[in-house]
Amino acid sequence: MKELICITCPRGCRLKVDDNLNVTGNTCPRGVLYAKAELTHPTRMVTSTVSVSSKENPRLPVKTKEPIPKELIFKVMEEIDKVIVKTPIYIGDVIISNVLGSGVDIIATKNIDK
Repeated sequence: MKELICITCPRGCRLKVDDNLNVTGNTCPRGVLYAKAELTHPTRMVTSTVSVSSKENPRLPVKTKEPIPKELIFKVMEEIDKVIVKTPIYIGDVIISNVLGSGVDIIATKNIDK
């Protein structure tokens, strides 16, 4: 029996999952989906910063557009660390397309004009 705390909403339901992926303790259907995904193929959002060729704004905050498989986090961080972007940059601009062939883009989360 595995125990998890659901993080899909503020309730934080205490979930129990048996070996057959039967979930109890959830108060909404999202808890079941969360528990099954967490135990079969966990994913995470990645947030970080990349270098900017600007003296005024040397770092740009970025994130994955969608969650990536947990096992790719450190490799994605290595790819992010290699990047230097030029201004202007706008929220939602793709900084790295299809990072590591995952189908997920790394996008800007801040506007930097200069």
